[in-house]
Amino acid sequence: MTAVHTAPAAGGRSAARRAEISDRGRAERRLGLMLSAPAVIVMLVVTAYPLVNAVYLSLFSYRITAPEDRRFVGLANYGTALSDPLFWQDVLTTFVITFVTVAVELVIGFALAMVMHRAIFARRTVRTAILLPYGIVTVISAFAWKYAFDLQSGFVNSWFGLGDHAWFSGRWSSLFVIILSEIWKTTPFVSLLLLAGLAQVPGDLGEAATVDGATAWQRLRRVTIPNMKAAILVAVLFRTLDAWRIFDNVFVMTSGQQKTETLSFLTYRQTITRTAIGLGDAVGVLLFLSVVLIAVVFIKGFRVDLAQARGERGGGGK
Repeated sequence: MTAVHTAPAAGGRSAARRAEISDRGRAERRLGLMLSAPAVIVMLVVTAYPLVNAVYLSLFSYRITAPEDRRFVGLANYGTALSDPLFWQDVLTTFVITFVTVAVELVIGFALAMVMHRAIFARRTVRTAILLPYGIVTVISAFAWKYAFDLQSGFVNSWFGLGDHAWFSGRWSSLFVIILSEIWKTTPFVSLLLLAGLAQVPGDLGEAATVDGATAWQRLRRVTIPNMKAAILVAVLFRTLDAWRIFDNVFVMTSGQQKTETLSFLTYRQTITRTAIGLGDAVGVLLFLSVVLIAVVFIKGFRVDLAQARGERGGGGK
């Protein structure tokens, strides 16, 4: 009889514990909504009207220099943009810049994060030196790299014995400088996010793997990286979205010449230079939709449970 009464009691405690965890989760969710609500409301006020207005104006053939000639054309501006080879050339250029910069920054950023994480002497100095480029304004950084590679004022050719090589006279050499400047400027941001992920990896897991005879590469691949998936997702997602909207470096270095124009620069050129508000807003809306698509693909592709990464789940058996 004792065993008969003990089992239901244990089951009741388990059910009560699950209910307690569920109530705590709901309370935290409500608290999170209350804390984030003011910021969400402000963001909606700031961004909702411009976005809705851009969608509205993209349905018109409208030049700011001739407001009286505005006429409704429906989705014609979107058809014009999507059928223009220049749009897809800019998509390719944007993709190349994004893919190369994010891939290189992830590798170098992880290495720098390991250095900052394992630094014993002068830790603050090491971290400050690594993070310093990210504190420089993007436009200033772009001008510095432009002058460094410029044929007249640059020092790169003389340092490396390249003669009179004109870096900004060709598409791929121009993209190389743009990508290099972007990597130098934003790799510290990636390393900072990955450093936060490294700090969340339990040290006893690495020690247990070492005792079991795992090599450094095996510990990195099977212990460190799997426990950093949330930090890697945040770093890759943020940098991909940022690189996909690159504008400053292109504007300063090439002004979109030599087939270096990106989607953001195309939006600027159609809206500001050509004053084609309708067509420019259509390109801008397409850029916004592509950003949303990238975010959805990354979040679904990584399949990271952020709650589990924070340790809020999986503790029911303890």
